[in-house]
Amino acid sequence: MKFLNSINDLLDHIKNVENDTIELSRDSSIKIASFIERNKLEVDDDVAEALQYQDIISQQLSATIEAIESVQSSINLFEHSSKNDEVIAIESIGKLHKKLNDSLEKAKDRRKAFSGKVLAEDDVEDGIEFF
Repeated sequence: MKFLNSINDLLDHIKNVENDTIELSRDSSIKIASFIERNKLEVDDDVAEALQYQDIISQQLSATIEAIESVQSSINLFEHSSKNDEVIAIESIGKLHKKLNDSLEKAKDRRKAFSGKVLAEDDVEDGIEFF
């Protein structure tokens, strides 16, 4: 099915962009850490928090990549089964729908968990811990 191929290609593009962004973030962190070390600078809480946010951003992008790969796997299963058996194809559509909903809920839960830690400045124990 050509429209599924287009969706799969779009998802591949998104994964590639996210992988590139993760790599840029990692390179940026390494350069910043090297600059701090080379100049014997002391890192204050704001800088430590900014560096930690770069790591969190990379983690969130990785989680998105995992969700995309799950969807792609379901699309591939659907394409394969639709060629062989209509009944299996109908079941696969149901499974794809469930996986998409599960992926969406998982992504929303991860976002809520992350947002809660950033916003919980009053409770130090629930906040983000640094190095």
